[in-house]
Amino acid sequence: MLRKASLFLLLAGGLSAQPKAKNVILLLADAGGIPTLNAASAFGYGAPQRLYVQSWSHIGLSDTSTASEWVTDSAAGMTAIVTGQKTHNGVISQGPDSVRGSKDGAALKTILEYAEEHGLSTGVLTNVNIADATPAACYAHVNDRDKHGEIFSQLFEPRFGDGVDVVMGVGRAEVFANARAAGKDLDAISKAKGRPVYESLAQVPADAKRPIVVQEANIDLPEAARAAIARLKSNRKGYFLMIEWDAHTDNVERGLTNLVGFDKLIREIAATVNLKDTLLLFTADHSFDLRLQNGLKADAVTKGLRMNDSHTGEEVLVAAQGPGSQRVNGFLPNTGLFQIMMDAYGWKPR
Repeated sequence: MLRKASLFLLLAGGLSAQPKAKNVILLLADAGGIPTLNAASAFGYGAPQRLYVQSWSHIGLSDTSTASEWVTDSAAGMTAIVTGQKTHNGVISQGPDSVRGSKDGAALKTILEYAEEHGLSTGVLTNVNIADATPAACYAHVNDRDKHGEIFSQLFEPRFGDGVDVVMGVGRAEVFANARAAGKDLDAISKAKGRPVYESLAQVPADAKRPIVVQEANIDLPEAARAAIARLKSNRKGYFLMIEWDAHTDNVERGLTNLVGFDKLIREIAATVNLKDTLLLFTADHSFDLRLQNGLKADAVTKGLRMNDSHTGEEVLVAAQGPGSQRVNGFLPNTGLFQIMMDAYGWKPR
């Protein structure tokens, strides 16, 4: 009996001694499901399993369903990842009591908001519209993902802390026009808050600690990531950073090129940060209907691909490195990724 008690205490002590993360970087390949990862490796390297994220030892498969449908969009998919709760398609970080476009539901607290509440620095980077569903789910709460003006304006009205510190993306004309249509003057709002919305990465002053950049298009995401991490890591308490890179393969070559580029950026980040105190968590919000059906390895992989322009409902890869990565294994609900990040920080949801 004494030996059993000693073993229990030893195991309990070992579990409690698991290192905590100071920083978490959530790496989101939008529509980067297993078939797309497989095709991207063949496209980029002419061989299977050559992507950097495919070499990580802590891997699992995540469900992607919503509160009411088998196939998710980015709004419901990302909401589940960053809040730990499922909602309906089209809804941004509100509960399943919401009705898209007509009824607000309960605002769901995001991992970014928990980071703000704990005094960490935060960042949201994307090469798509900064008010689109994936980045929006980190910082906004609306009943319709198409309300880009309302979504973006919530950056200036944070519920916790001082709001997202580093924001970089695209879609400037659309976001500003949508805001005007909703009766919001983003120029006046940003001026009143002392946070100009820069038109390019090049415009950002070297001493700007909390820059917001919304380009029209074609942001250099690796450059944005380097700039963001350099600023965020100055916070002794740590940071939370979400980086999204579009991997939709409705245009097959563009989508696969994007995913290969994202994987290279992830390799660079992993070599730059301290993996003893930084959790890297890679996943996708949903999969996409791309299949490698045939072809010789000597030929271009794109010759053997079949693509239907739609999301699909199968599980997606989750891969992790750093403190808390041991929790990533087997089959997981998409809501479980939120808990993995919270546990890595050592936080309890409330």
